[in-house]
Amino acid sequence: MANEIYPLVFELNRKTLVWGTEDWTVSAVSGSESVIANGIWAGTRLDSLIDRFPDAILGADVAKAYEGKMPLLTKIIDAHQDLSIQVHPNDEMARREHGKLGKSEMWYVLDAEPGAKLYAGFKEHITQLEYSTMVTFGTITQVLAQHEVHKGDVFYLPAGRVHAICGGIKLAEVQQSSDVTYRIFDYNRPGIDGKPRELHTELAQQAIDFNVYPEYKTHHRQDFEKANELLNTPYFSVKVIETGRPFHRDMIKYGSFIIVTCLEGDCIVRLRETGHGSEQQVTVPEHSSCLIPASVADYYLIPVQSNAKVLEAFINNRRSIGRQVIDFFHMA
Repeated sequence: MANEIYPLVFELNRKTLVWGTEDWTVSAVSGSESVIANGIWAGTRLDSLIDRFPDAILGADVAKAYEGKMPLLTKIIDAHQDLSIQVHPNDEMARREHGKLGKSEMWYVLDAEPGAKLYAGFKEHITQLEYSTMVTFGTITQVLAQHEVHKGDVFYLPAGRVHAICGGIKLAEVQQSSDVTYRIFDYNRPGIDGKPRELHTELAQQAIDFNVYPEYKTHHRQDFEKANELLNTPYFSVKVIETGRPFHRDMIKYGSFIIVTCLEGDCIVRLRETGHGSEQQVTVPEHSSCLIPASVADYYLIPVQSNAKVLEAFINNRRSIGRQVIDFFHMA
């Protein structure tokens, strides 16, 4: 199996929507699966390869907790117009209503036009009756916290947090592997097909966390040639690295696959030389991703030109995988 497991890159998996485009850079979501573009598995869907080698690709603990399914989804979102005001359910509600995982996610802003903004969370308390009235009259944005954003900003959107990316923003997204989204308000615009886009205001009302929090932006270190932790949640952990030289990453200790997304510059992912005398590498272009299987997650990040900045997303088995995840798959 040694020569069958290697870093994977994928064919373009782009969705064109009324507000812009989404590239699903690593996906095993049904109907939107990534297709491998390199090596002996070129042309194979990612979910099919995971079915063949669940422990080697996901990591044994991850494969057990998620019943052999990829738990994360990564995207590059390019918003030309505002996305709908929306919210995602937690695992319990998503299982009850759809038989799927919930959807917590995070954003790393790649670029933003001057004055570009996004919505995340409430800026004032409202009741559920006030929510219903504001949705009816299209005024819900008046009570949402609005954030002017800049390159390098990070936001964590746990399930239940109302949010929307607005026009003029390009960002990288890491999320639970789920396509469940509840639209609350969509500016009364038609979709690409000319028909009104479906709203899910009642389900959204059940999912929303109506609490007001003092801070919605994630503050983090940006030390050069360091692995800076952005998030360490029950659903995923994320680090960001900017380097101008080969940067060694021994990630096998986490017992998880690693998704490497190039935020700035092209980057080479090169496995360390193994006892078999093999060394495998792939080039990961800017704004695309590579999946490094858990069994070979000892690698170098090598900038193609001067510097490269990458995002690493994984399941941190050094912290508990969260009872809610295990319970999700083993509820009667």
